[in-house]
Order: sequence, then C-alpha cells, then structure tokens
Amino acid sequence: METKPPLPPFTLETAKAKVQGAEDAWNTRNPEKVALAYTVDSQWRNRAEFINGREEIIAFLKRKWAKELDYRLEKRLWSFMDNRISVCFEYEWHDDGGFWYRAYGNENWEFAENGLMKRREASINDVPIKESERKFLWERKP
Repeated sequence: METKPPLPPFTLETAKAKVQGAEDAWNTRNPEKVALAYTVDSQWRNRAEFINGREEIIAFLKRKWAKELDYRLEKRLWSFMDNRISVCFEYEWHDDGGFWYRAYGNENWEFAENGLMKRREASINDVPIKESERKFLWERKP
C-alpha cells in the first residue's frame, strides 16, 4: 500500500511538515511528482473546475503550468484536526505576454489513513501586479 508520511492524525509538527512538503512539490512544477501525493481517486475542486483522480490531476497541472509561467508558491498552515489541514497560500506567475499576477487562496485538505490526500477544495483569486511588485524572487527549486 502506498504511504505518504506524515500520516494522520496530525500534530502541529506533522501538519507543518505536510504543508511544507506540498509547497516543495508544487514548486517543482512536475505534474507527475505532485500527483503522487494524492489518492488514485482523489477529488478536487480548483476554483470552478472539478477534477477526479491522478490522471485528471496530471492533465490539469500540465495545463496550469503551461499558462502560469515562472510559478512560485508559498503555503502557510491555517488549521488542522485529525485527518484534515487548511492552508492559506500565495503564488506569483506571468502569462506568455509578460503580465504578472499574484494569486491568493485557501485550501482544505482531507487525507486517507496512508497520508495521501483524498480531497482538495481550493478557492483562489488572481490579482494583476507589476513585475516590480513581485515578492517571490527566489530561484525555483528543482
């Protein structure tokens, strides 16, 4: 059976580790790697899009990162209990026209006993920014 430690029920320390692991994985912009953190039948709501299973997650992330260039993300633990974690996040990206955006959002996560995420609910808003207003200037992690 696949496992993805840390496993629920979460403590403050393990919830923070789970959030950091998600941030690190998403900053690779590798859809196949990111998808391994989710159950094969994981259910997502991302904005107004509904996604079911790893194959759809991979396809979604490929589309996302083809559009959202130079993507850089930071997540913060908001709350946790048992097998659930809520996070706040910000990320920056630009389109192929060079226009920059900062996205603000909240996610609610529910995990299976094996530590894989079985449900993700994301609410996200994009704000146009000037390149000079960027906050996330660090090099992208491999």
